[in-house]
Amino acid sequence: MAHRRQGYRFKEDWTEEQLRKANVDEARWVIAKTVSVNLEIKADHMVLNLEKAIKYLDGAHTIATLGCVCRTNKHNCDSPVDVCITLDNVAEGQLTRKVRNAGKITRDEAVEVLRRSHEAGLVHMAYALNGEPKVTAICSCCSCCCAVLSSVLRFGLYLKLLTSDTRSVTDMCRCTDCGICAKRCQFGARDMVDGALNFNPELCLGCGLCVTKCPTSAIELVAKA
Repeated sequence: MAHRRQGYRFKEDWTEEQLRKANVDEARWVIAKTVSVNLEIKADHMVLNLEKAIKYLDGAHTIATLGCVCRTNKHNCDSPVDVCITLDNVAEGQLTRKVRNAGKITRDEAVEVLRRSHEAGLVHMAYALNGEPKVTAICSCCSCCCAVLSSVLRFGLYLKLLTSDTRSVTDMCRCTDCGICAKRCQFGARDMVDGALNFNPELCLGCGLCVTKCPTSAIELVAKA
């Protein structure tokens, strides 16, 4: 849980030089945002719940899965590695170049990849890559290895740089303070204080990791106003 709080550093953590190379030089994102620390993040980083992630698969003419470069590089957790998904022209290019053992998969197989990574507690994030006008990549990210997620959490910037369409709400009358949702929350929106759930909705980005594991169905996702 500590690594989800601002300022935490792993021994095998991303350096500023590595982050710049990963997010600018190599990624070739298409939508630029300039932030107050004078770093340019060339992407819209959309946090997806599982249902929204699956919808991005609909209509894709090509789907590929490939290894996660972040977890392969940092080894800070044992979450699945073969869960990155690319779509359409980006997928075709990676299949041709055999990027990170890229393999072509069907929509149903891609759904299972997303379900498996969701089960493992990974956050789905959508990206537009390589000059494409639409989402062409869905990553399944952890807060300990992911170059984007770990760095924006570390510096307390994720509410400024990450976007989402939904947020979670909790019916405290049905909550039993089991703590499962707190363990699955990658954003620090949920934690346990003196044995009781403490939920800060302002920190929630609606990834849905808490919803699917709540034993009393006390949590649901709602659209942001």
